[in-house]
Amino acid sequence: MERSFLTIAAGENNDALRALSAPARVEILRLLCAKGPMNINDIARTLSLPQSTVATGIQILEDARLVDSQLTKARKGNQKICSAIYSEILISFEESAAQRANNIIEVEMPVGLYTSCDVHAPCGLCSTESVIGPLDVPDYFLDPQRMQAGLVWFGRGYVEYKFPNNAKVLNKDIRAIEFSLELSSEVPGTNPDWPSDITLWVNGMAIGTWTSPGDYGDKRGAFTPAWWKLEGSQYGMMKTWRISTRGTFIDGVAASNVTLSDLALAQHSSIRLRVGIAENAGHTGGVNIFGRGFGNHGRDIIMRLHV
Repeated sequence: MERSFLTIAAGENNDALRALSAPARVEILRLLCAKGPMNINDIARTLSLPQSTVATGIQILEDARLVDSQLTKARKGNQKICSAIYSEILISFEESAAQRANNIIEVEMPVGLYTSCDVHAPCGLCSTESVIGPLDVPDYFLDPQRMQAGLVWFGRGYVEYKFPNNAKVLNKDIRAIEFSLELSSEVPGTNPDWPSDITLWVNGMAIGTWTSPGDYGDKRGAFTPAWWKLEGSQYGMMKTWRISTRGTFIDGVAASNVTLSDLALAQHSSIRLRVGIAENAGHTGGVNIFGRGFGNHGRDIIMRLHV
């Protein structure tokens, strides 16, 4: 597998630390790193473990964001194909959370608080209380009610957010910038096999594309309100784009050669983030952006400035 790294600070990310506490789960990760993606039956057979033990272990590793799984067609029904996200995991004891907090400026942007957009149907907005306005009417995306949205979706186009450049206000240098958001593809209804190339742009520059495997509705999202129909998109995957002096990475995997110097951050009082489908995308499967009150994470779009 392509080399990718995760650093866990001691005392944080306890889900990952707990996931690594069982020898069987460590062996599952070791196998996936060595052999590549495998289904649960093959993992159980290779490690001589009960299938139930592997299935439970995979679920724990998924919840800790150490394993990514996708449903694919098998000869009889579907099968879950599992992949290790990281090839190396480091536990760091170097500094406390309080010390790190002084070096990180975090801003959470509501998914409905975009400042410009150009979207195409299927599209819509939804608050935790109800659908906002008519569906599949792109012109409605500029209605002030959009600020209440916890779920935004569209088939093609983009929405753009303007974050404050607080590092410039504080006269601090930026060492890295991260954007974290929960995303999935968008199809009328849902479909776990509906790939979509979702791109992020910063200050007008494309920084990296992630291909979402599908649009998920097999179970209700952990934060998705009960009134939202199960036939609608329920949750996505939390993805993090990180731009540093070495390039851009998505969840630790190299995504492009764009570096901080390419973004001219010091010259602007704001940082513009655009989320959408590029005109030349190979898979134009739309996008769902999950914010507070929806999905499995219940957070809006997070920007972290490492200073």
